[in-house]
Amino acid sequence: MTSSEQERWQRVKNQLRAELGEDVFSSWFTRMELETVDEAAVRLSVPTRFLRNWIQSHYSERVLSHWQSEEPGITRLELSVRSAAIRPVAPRPKLPEIPTSAREMQGIAHHNGGDLRANVPFMSVHEALGGSPLDPRLSFETFIVGRSNTLAHAAARQVATSRRGDALMFNPLYIHAGVGLGKTHLLQAITWAGNGNDRKVLYLTAERFMYGFVSALRTQTTLAFKEAVRAIDVLVIDDLQFLQGRSTQAEFCHTLNALIDAGRQVVIASDRPPSDLESLDDRVRSRLAGGLVVEIGSLGEELRLEILKSRIAAACIHHPGFEVPAPVLAFVAKSITHNGRDLEGAVNRLLAHSKLTGQPVTLEMAEREMRDLIRPAEPKRVRIEDIQRVVARQYNVSRADLLSSRRTANVVRPRQVAMYLAKVLTLRSLPEIGRRFGGRDHTTVLHAVRKIEALVGNDNALAEEIEAIKRQLQD
Repeated sequence: MTSSEQERWQRVKNQLRAELGEDVFSSWFTRMELETVDEAAVRLSVPTRFLRNWIQSHYSERVLSHWQSEEPGITRLELSVRSAAIRPVAPRPKLPEIPTSAREMQGIAHHNGGDLRANVPFMSVHEALGGSPLDPRLSFETFIVGRSNTLAHAAARQVATSRRGDALMFNPLYIHAGVGLGKTHLLQAITWAGNGNDRKVLYLTAERFMYGFVSALRTQTTLAFKEAVRAIDVLVIDDLQFLQGRSTQAEFCHTLNALIDAGRQVVIASDRPPSDLESLDDRVRSRLAGGLVVEIGSLGEELRLEILKSRIAAACIHHPGFEVPAPVLAFVAKSITHNGRDLEGAVNRLLAHSKLTGQPVTLEMAEREMRDLIRPAEPKRVRIEDIQRVVARQYNVSRADLLSSRRTANVVRPRQVAMYLAKVLTLRSLPEIGRRFGGRDHTTVLHAVRKIEALVGNDNALAEEIEAIKRQLQD
């Protein structure tokens, strides 16, 4: 792949980010990679079938259009599911599909002595119930702990080492973070650790949960599906933000309530806190927020350096001659700041260069090979709760006042300013903003936005106040 093709791909991504907004782009396009470009077709890849199907259904024409603006000869967009990274992974048995008939479900129960929770080997339960594939590299032993993930790691360890019958310290455990910061690693580590105690742990991506439930609906075996999932001791759900469909979300809500009420552990990961999962029912968000909600922060330079050392040590097991000098490690750790996947990509590039060219890894080579991975810092994502808090402090009112029905002048103006800023600084819709301001109608929000827009043009003092609030929110 040429550098000019990479540059065109970067421009296409920038156009998609500007058109769709940061939240939509982060959810669907950050893991998309350019494979090849020829005279008529551009070929892109994503890591899961769910992402491929969703992008094909909702965004393929838009992506193709942006490519055609870069290269008019392109007439076709091809999306594939890419294979794993170049480092070898230990082989694992093929996982069967989630059972789709009552007879299959009864067979599993019969194999377990009539009880889906009987004491059988961990992986047989995980596989029999159609758990999502597990990566053997993602264990607690390979997880690098730093300041940004200490609490999440400790909470995950506590869940993993508990035994059936132990009192649950927090339920559900909800871990959220941006892309590539270690959510999936912790969730799979919890699942692998279940092999060492007497509990049955099931790891499912949101895509897999949806597939299982839809298959059960299609084959009229929903009761068997529900009984199987709710018999699990620890249910682990990854990428909850991708959960779609009203009936699937309703089933997830019932499953969540049934497991928690029965004293079973639930662990969930998402790319945002429960309050920002707008597509989910209020009751589900409330139940998720009622457990322990932990955020994994961005990776500090010291932690990035430790992750690089760990990845290189793992690569050296299969490639003994692979060496990365300390100055190169320091450069990569300082320059690549976004997430662990970029760091892993950097290691793969260094390894590929070393093996394919036979040349040693040098600082000059690393600077050349890493250029497209060194990205400018992304602007801070502003939340409606932050806006309400800062506006309330600015105008000496309480956040409860902003959400209340009070119509006094000292509350109405700050409320309108907060609604205006929510529209300007976030990607939330008018109905969602209204819901966050005490359940108001979207027309109320629209009125507030237009009112402040009109005032800002004529009132310099108000304009300066709003700019000062924006600076506080974006610092």
